[in-house]
Amino acid sequence: MRLFPLAAALLLGLATQVDARITVLKEDPYPSTYTPVASGTTLVRNATVLVGDGTRLEAADVLLKDGKISRVGQGLDAPRDATVVDGTGKWITPGIIDIHSHLGVYASPGLDAHSDGNEMTNPVTSQVWAEHAVWPQDPGFVTALAGGVTSMLILPGSGNLIGGRGVVLKNVPAETYQEMKFPGAPWSLKMACGENPKRFYGGQGSAPMTRMGNVAGYRNAFIDAREYMKKLEGKEPPAQDLRLETLAAAMNGEIQVQIHCYRSDEMAIMLDMADEFGFKIAAFHHGVEAYKIADQMADAGTCGALWADWWGFKAEAYDAIQENILVVDRAREGKGCAIVHSDSPEGIQRLNQEAGKVMGSARRIGMDIAPEHAIQWITENPAKAMGILEETGTLERGKMGDVVLWNQNPFSVYAHAEKVWIDGALLFDRSNPALQPVSDFTLGQESN
Repeated sequence: MRLFPLAAALLLGLATQVDARITVLKEDPYPSTYTPVASGTTLVRNATVLVGDGTRLEAADVLLKDGKISRVGQGLDAPRDATVVDGTGKWITPGIIDIHSHLGVYASPGLDAHSDGNEMTNPVTSQVWAEHAVWPQDPGFVTALAGGVTSMLILPGSGNLIGGRGVVLKNVPAETYQEMKFPGAPWSLKMACGENPKRFYGGQGSAPMTRMGNVAGYRNAFIDAREYMKKLEGKEPPAQDLRLETLAAAMNGEIQVQIHCYRSDEMAIMLDMADEFGFKIAAFHHGVEAYKIADQMADAGTCGALWADWWGFKAEAYDAIQENILVVDRAREGKGCAIVHSDSPEGIQRLNQEAGKVMGSARRIGMDIAPEHAIQWITENPAKAMGILEETGTLERGKMGDVVLWNQNPFSVYAHAEKVWIDGALLFDRSNPALQPVSDFTLGQESN
């Protein structure tokens, strides 16, 4: 029974200090300095609106005011100071959210000098933070904006068992990463199963070279963190340890846990380990075999951040089916949480079309996925797994004014984002060159 390790500890009176839920993290030493771009009032009229929570409204309006979603409905009155945009024949969605990106830490141009995603000095590098390697001038941010992406989780790579902290960014032009840092968003802990840690560390001293070694490495790290947590509650707290602090905060629920894992057997082991150490896995990433344990994931409240159809590029990615996302989505009578992610500077530009591929796979087996449901895979569900759903991910009153106007059904191969608002400010307009941001590394290049 999966709950045995934790249940046994409770019965024996040996519950760890994790259950006390002490506060591990102190004030952020590198706080967000994000300030929304000044914006006016905007009313987009008479469009098909996908709210992001499963709701679809026809001939509806979206009002943005003071940087927030003010109202969504039909026949809204335009305030005197509003810019009115005709949405006839067009579609409105929340801004797209990518839960798995390496923009800024594996920046373009693709040079060794820009390869900052994996701190390959130890299998466990929970002390490092991806945000400290983010390069805001990466042209990938600009191209992602043109694809309707308004927020993203920037993660370390998957070379280590535990790679460090990921950071949520708003997709806005900036000089420093702190100017992009999503206010109040929790960090994420990036972990990785299987072939990657084996491949990078196999045979190197005390580093793991088998899946047995991988699991032992995770457990030793969390055992150390558990002891660190106990000491934090004592009369003489220990000196700050960046490595153990991150792990303890993940066990405590202050940091979201995101795990790169392909095989179902390894995902099941990680769910057992989460029970052993008292943490929750927000999402399994890539999860080519997630369909095999979709019900267990739904029971644990763990999302599957998955590709539409990537597979076969290594042994653990071979047992794939095109219905993977559909199975995860429909687990436990629809209680599953499916996410379409990119893990690619190209794929992030067309996450809407990647979700459209899944809808096409559904049609081939006689299932009809409505657009108002599919949009959740790239808006509401990633926001949930990133811990930012209260602020964004759906077009609900009071949430951030992160909105995309599409020329047509966003899941069409012919769809493109015409306008993108972030916190109510129009930051991309396909019809206005002045609102098509460019990077220093794209200026002066001739287009073919």
